[in-house]
Amino acid sequence: MQVAEKLAYKTLWTIRRYADDAAFERDDPFAVSEIDGNLLLNEGIGELLDLACGLGTPTNFGNTSAYIGVGDSTTAEAASQTDLQAASNKTYKAMSASYPQRSGQTVTWRAVFGSADANYAWEEFTIANGSSGTAKNLNRKVSSQGTKASGQTWTVDVSITLS
Repeated sequence: MQVAEKLAYKTLWTIRRYADDAAFERDDPFAVSEIDGNLLLNEGIGELLDLACGLGTPTNFGNTSAYIGVGDSTTAEAASQTDLQAASNKTYKAMSASYPQRSGQTVTWRAVFGSADANYAWEEFTIANGSSGTAKNLNRKVSSQGTKASGQTWTVDVSITLS
């Protein structure tokens, strides 16, 4: 009898757009997008394996080290990429309090981009274990999500489920 090995991996990105800080405080978004999928990056896979095996000195993707990055590049995802691809319009934001969270086999990261943060076209997304492109990026997703205007607050949730 042959046993098939299989790992299911599902990612859901949720972007909530709030007109201003007051709307954010009321949790009253004017738009919500859900985007399926992403590409795991080689460097992120390597970091996860090092963490799982206790090899070297890897950095985790926990509350004090994880960041969600957004940028304006439309360059297609490639497993060999090591950062967002935007030349200059890219911003990394730290986790919200109490994130990431795990429920069963799903982990959710959340970052809040305030009124002065990342005011440009949102085209690409990543989770990194540091605040810049020199950190290890777990994944990357390219999806046109509109242009964030000054004064608006947008949030990004990333849920990854393994089964």
